[in-house]
Amino acid sequence: KLLAGIMGHNLCLDLFGPPSDDEAAAGVVVHGEAGVAHYEFEPSRHGLISRCMLPAARIAFERRITLDRRRARIIETVESLSPLDRPIAWTQHVTLGPPFLEWGETEFRASATWSTDIGEVNTFDWPDYLGRNLALYTSEESSAGYTTHLMDPKQEQAYFLAWSPSAKVVTGYAWKRADFPWLGIWEENHVRTHTPWNGHTQTRGMEFGVSPFPEPRRRMIERASLFGTPAYKWLGAKRKLTAEYYAGITPADAIPDTLTAFENLL
Repeated sequence: KLLAGIMGHNLCLDLFGPPSDDEAAAGVVVHGEAGVAHYEFEPSRHGLISRCMLPAARIAFERRITLDRRRARIIETVESLSPLDRPIAWTQHVTLGPPFLEWGETEFRASATWSTDIGEVNTFDWPDYLGRNLALYTSEESSAGYTTHLMDPKQEQAYFLAWSPSAKVVTGYAWKRADFPWLGIWEENHVRTHTPWNGHTQTRGMEFGVSPFPEPRRRMIERASLFGTPAYKWLGAKRKLTAEYYAGITPADAIPDTLTAFENLL
């Protein structure tokens, strides 16, 4: 249901990962209702407003996008319609693919620090993972995996950048680290042979949010934290949460090494 319409940037709310068996039987899909909700759109000055309701989660969602030269400024508001406090997942699932994504060519930068993989088997410092440099897209023709990365606690702004040497274009996102302290890197590179993947999909997801891993709700709550940082966010009864971030894209002869250098190009 989700994959039928997913494209580029998917909002995961109020779940990041698969539903439980009971939730799935009740109609909940992977990454929550926001990815399959019906949105209403309203033009605004220099931009667009989109809104949707999540009936199961009892959440109202609004996204305001304003265009500013080579960047899109985005403000999201999550409003509880419930009289109960509740823990929520809230992740921006950004996915890159060909022709921008090229084996052994596409480069990445991020304000990442402590990192680990699924199962927390290997803990490491970004970008060095088991002899592989995660700042460069794999040169292997078949690979898959997921690693999570804590955004630098010393920096108020968090970010990631991706650069295509063939197109000489860099794109990136920047956000307040307090809003989204985690960046997950998901790779599906010609591994999944079942429908709809059919062994042909080449992607890298750069997924920033309030949770380190895509996992069922109960596991998220039981985890509570990782590296001393919360693994979800509390949404108070009848309260609102707001997050602001931007996406930018610009020509570049090389990948900027800092967020400031990227912003100077926009």
